[in-house]
Amino acid sequence: MIDQDNNQHEHPPYYDEKAEEKLEKEDEKHEEKHHDDPLSSFSWALILIWAGLVFLASNFGWLDQFQFEQPLPEPLHIVGLSRWPLIFLGAGVIIFAEALIRTFVPAYGTSSGGNFVLAAIFLGIGLSGIFSWQLVWPIILIGLGISALASGLIRNRK
Repeated sequence: MIDQDNNQHEHPPYYDEKAEEKLEKEDEKHEEKHHDDPLSSFSWALILIWAGLVFLASNFGWLDQFQFEQPLPEPLHIVGLSRWPLIFLGAGVIIFAEALIRTFVPAYGTSSGGNFVLAAIFLGIGLSGIFSWQLVWPIILIGLGISALASGLIRNRK
């Protein structure tokens, strides 16, 4: 409410100035956290570039040139190289690298557990388009377990 005589603000009786200041500080921290994190923007930009390169290679027929002459054992049988599995594979590698950086570099030390899971899902989708499922999913589960263990050990060390 504004007093028309002296143009000063009056606050309602339930107004808590300290609580409002606290909320403003939390909002500022939240904004800084999301604006000062170039790693995530960089990772997603790399994923878009990777996807564009894969589509370009596919459109020019460069992916068709990768034919494997040697027969491999059944779990290692290569289904083929196609666009979407390669895009997911590259995205998984990029997100996994981001999660590793977040784990080991204190400046980017935000939670990386979600990134490890997203990387595992993308890697699983990408690898299952290239190799058989019998090989891919056990390796993804082992990798998730190792990353969870490493994250827990590193977090306890700090």
